[in-house]
Amino acid sequence: MYITVMVDKYDALGFLFAIEATIFIVLAFLFTIYYQGLGRKFVKYWAFCLLALAVNQLALSTQHFSVEYSPTSIAQLALVCLIQASQYLHILFLLCGFYLCNKQKDIKYKSLLILIALTILLSISTSFWYDSIDYQNTVFNRFYLQQSLPDFILGCAYLTISIYLFSHRIFHFSAKIMMIFGGIIAFRYLLLSFLSIIFLTESWFHWTLSILVYFDVGAKSILGFTLLIWMHGSERNKADRAINRAQYLGKHDALTGALNRDQIIEKLPNAIKVAEDKQQKLVIYLIDIKHFKYVNDTYGLKVGDIVLGEIASRLTASLMLPQVVGRLSGDSFAFAIEIHDDNQQEKAALHLHEMIARPFLVEHYEVNVQASIGYCVAPLDGSDAEGLLHKANLALYQAEINNISSVKYVAGMQAHGKHLVETEKAIREGLNNQEFILYFQPQLNLLTNRIDAVEALVRWQHPEKGLLSPAQFLDDFEALGLNEELDNYVLELACKTNADWYQKYKRRVTIAVNISAVEFQDEKIISKIQTLLFKYDMPSVNLELEITENVVMTDIKSAMDTIVVLQNMGIKVSIDDFGTGYSSLAYLRELPIDKIKIDQSFIKDFARNDSDLTIVKSMIKLSHGLGKRVLAEGVETSEQLQLLRTLGCDAVQGYFINRPLAEEKFTNYLTRK
Repeated sequence: MYITVMVDKYDALGFLFAIEATIFIVLAFLFTIYYQGLGRKFVKYWAFCLLALAVNQLALSTQHFSVEYSPTSIAQLALVCLIQASQYLHILFLLCGFYLCNKQKDIKYKSLLILIALTILLSISTSFWYDSIDYQNTVFNRFYLQQSLPDFILGCAYLTISIYLFSHRIFHFSAKIMMIFGGIIAFRYLLLSFLSIIFLTESWFHWTLSILVYFDVGAKSILGFTLLIWMHGSERNKADRAINRAQYLGKHDALTGALNRDQIIEKLPNAIKVAEDKQQKLVIYLIDIKHFKYVNDTYGLKVGDIVLGEIASRLTASLMLPQVVGRLSGDSFAFAIEIHDDNQQEKAALHLHEMIARPFLVEHYEVNVQASIGYCVAPLDGSDAEGLLHKANLALYQAEINNISSVKYVAGMQAHGKHLVETEKAIREGLNNQEFILYFQPQLNLLTNRIDAVEALVRWQHPEKGLLSPAQFLDDFEALGLNEELDNYVLELACKTNADWYQKYKRRVTIAVNISAVEFQDEKIISKIQTLLFKYDMPSVNLELEITENVVMTDIKSAMDTIVVLQNMGIKVSIDDFGTGYSSLAYLRELPIDKIKIDQSFIKDFARNDSDLTIVKSMIKLSHGLGKRVLAEGVETSEQLQLLRTLGCDAVQGYFINRPLAEEKFTNYLTRK
């Protein structure tokens, strides 16, 4: 009897809404704690969503406890506004949360404020639209604006959530629950919105509305706990994806998606066994992209990465049906196919070259690359994966140093490879220990009859083998790709030596340094030289760079641009060994070089050979006509020297003038007045 009186007094629905509000407050608190711990953006909006639901339920509870107030009173109208606003805000924050589930960026602060303001404005306008008209005459309009319109909006919103989850293929457990739940709630709101327009005056419709109150209470509770389950399910899903990603990256290259080195080694033995069972052979190709550094430098790292990914895709999609495709490192790939005819080996290599040579269209750029290929055959060359990759790599190395497109492994390459490994270690130790020293070959100015410049020539003071000439180690530098390091070493040592001479003897002597193609084509060569000149306080006019014709002809435009910059800095540039390369009068006319060095092969017999004499005479006349100075190399006799004087040559160098001298001997020239 006491309980019945209490229910009649305080209204059971009011208590139900109050309890519901308490549940949502607790859930909002939990979501807030979770957001502070992990910082998931969607959780923040769902916490706001639950808080809005809590406000909505509190307003409904208050409305049921204040039935004695007139429906048109300010208090009742304020409650209606609060119910409407909280109802719209809860769906707004719910939608924001689902939007951010798959997005990394947060919703813009200003955009969110505008949405909230519009939501509140909609709530107020629907509540007070007919406030100035008699209440009894506008009861139907009020119902449509305060019940039918919100139902339609909420139905569309929940339908949007359901479709969004389905279209984005978010199918973990809580997502499936939410997708089904959203569909059911959308059906409930949309159906009621349409039915209210037709059957508002029917008695069964009002009975349905009474039943739906309890349905909505249960549905909102399910929504709150579904979001809670989603929160934990989302973290578990992220953890699973992270584990799967880690497992994938453990087997695949992150950039291209091809197999990584470990997986290549793991899969090769099985591929060899499968080929043997078919009575076929497995050919392992190693593919290295030539000068890929220039692609990165020219087009940017992003374009370079896309090109590497496209190369992996082309290799994987090859019509030769590769058994293994992987990326070993950088711009190196492995490619293994089955063959039954030895003639297919070279044909397959040619196919790979053609496939890689096709232009890559990336971000409006047309990128062209070439490849070097080395390959070996299993089981003829072995069955061990590591050993096969090593042998294919030896063949690739031979292809690169000899500028051959494709090379097949043959026995004996290991010995050369072992020699290079040992040599590389010795060279690096020599550079670190400053075992490489400079000798200086004087250049005689025939006009003043004085030594006005020297050519710096590198020697290796080997701790075991003694003094080594360039012919004994330069090929190893070329084979190991260490030319750039040697050039940098010699260039700095030459600048340092020039500075030391000035400190000791107060004499400035121009030093000519040979620059390889690799170093001269480096975009940083200008900044390197500027740094050295500043570091050693060396005038730019005392530095001369010697390049060969082949360096210029490799990339004429780039070479000319570099020479122009060097010339403007005051640095002299000369063409070394003129006449032995791809001589071109056109580039010789355009290049702002200071000096042309006639190769010693023309000087050797020109005093007795009319053909050589004519060539040398023409070179000198041509060079002077273009405003270039001329230096003759390899002068070994007084007859040669006198003839060059007669022909008007500007300077000479050679054994007749002096052999290359160690620094302590050359400084004797600097002490003379």
